[in-house]
Amino acid sequence: MSDRVQIHDRSEIEAALASMAEAIHGRYQAAPVLIGIRRGGVPLAEKLAGLLAPKYGQKPALGVVDINLYRDDWTRARSFPKVGKTDIPLSLEDRRVILVDDVLYTGRTVRAALDVLTEFGRASRIELAALVDRGHREMPIEANYVSFTVNTSDEVIVEVDYSGDGEGRGITLIRGRKDNP
Repeated sequence: MSDRVQIHDRSEIEAALASMAEAIHGRYQAAPVLIGIRRGGVPLAEKLAGLLAPKYGQKPALGVVDINLYRDDWTRARSFPKVGKTDIPLSLEDRRVILVDDVLYTGRTVRAALDVLTEFGRASRIELAALVDRGHREMPIEANYVSFTVNTSDEVIVEVDYSGDGEGRGITLIRGRKDNP
């Protein structure tokens, strides 16, 4: 493998998200709340909300969660974690929630996001949608909706370059691990 290898392009991501929206709609009669994990999960959650809007007759409620202060390694990652805004504009009490992220890896990011969500009420159900599952779990976390499964070593980075506004190249494998706190 060279230093960078694109494995899926933007059109494949678009098709995968359309299939994911169909699977979500097939499971829920009423629109679930979509919560994107800050950075990579946010544009995916926004795109899913847009794809689900015509199916439900309205855009699903949408939120954003930042997990930096909830990470179990933040003190090791850097002295002062860069914290973004968590914006969940409604109570999650008794709601069905789909947490959305770009890459599922160790499970630690999802665990931190679950901790944040509990501050917004006790959801009746929380599911996980991940564009890419790359394995190497350190926690017992599994996605309910996955578009791509990629077998990698720990030394390979899976980069998702996607935004809902038409920008982004796709999914790339990069040899050589970098710090990604």
